[in-house]
Amino acid sequence: MSELSHFDNHQAPTADTSICWVTGASSGLGRALALQLAQQGHWVIASARNHQALAQLAAEHAGPGRIFSLPLDVTRIEDVVAAARLIDRTLGRIDRLIANAGCCEYLDFPHPDWRAIERVFAVNFNGAVNCIEAALPLLRQSPQRGHIVGVVSQVVNAPFTRAEAYGASKAALSYLLDSLRLDLANEIDVTAIYPGFVDTPLTAKNDFAMPFLMDADEAARRMCRAIERRVVKMSFPHRLSAVLWLARLLPGLWRRAMKNKKPVENNL
Repeated sequence: MSELSHFDNHQAPTADTSICWVTGASSGLGRALALQLAQQGHWVIASARNHQALAQLAAEHAGPGRIFSLPLDVTRIEDVVAAARLIDRTLGRIDRLIANAGCCEYLDFPHPDWRAIERVFAVNFNGAVNCIEAALPLLRQSPQRGHIVGVVSQVVNAPFTRAEAYGASKAALSYLLDSLRLDLANEIDVTAIYPGFVDTPLTAKNDFAMPFLMDADEAARRMCRAIERRVVKMSFPHRLSAVLWLARLLPGLWRRAMKNKKPVENNL
């Protein structure tokens, strides 16, 4: 059950209190983001499917901000709409949505599971759309200028083996954010963040080298700085960005490097 269900409306946030809704907050990068935002004094609504992990996250945090657990499945629009209604009844608004929930499945050729594309898109793209749709009315009630943050991936900068589902879903999310930035320019800021390899429970399962692997807390610190500045786009680490820039510049060499290789990314 969500902690917001028991929220005392007499303790409603002031106009100076920033309220952030973070999806995919039960582990990894999302969890680190939620903790750091709360430590900076923000009120954080932490969402994911894992009720127990969210409750533990909320209990672990100790001031100055607050963390409220709000379990939901981003692929179920009815869950997301119900969550938004609860936020509206209790807090009355949000100031920032951080669409971070994501998953990854690979296509194994010559006999791939093509349904994997649907499953990955359901979380990485459709899930983000569901959250943005539900969050927009709440963002418009912010006394500040509302802010949408989408966690994309550096995978969009070059093709990787077996990453058709993951890469395509993140490319779609990147384009969505770019277009939203134009259509919402008069009222809401839109930031797209492109992480590289981050050390999370998901990437810990990988049995291949992950170049420039970064600790989740350090990645979250970098992201928080970019979020506070409301940058348009931010990619990190720069070394990986440089490698992928060369891949675009020399596509033939990149294809040869990727030929018959295991994927070099999983949670980019």
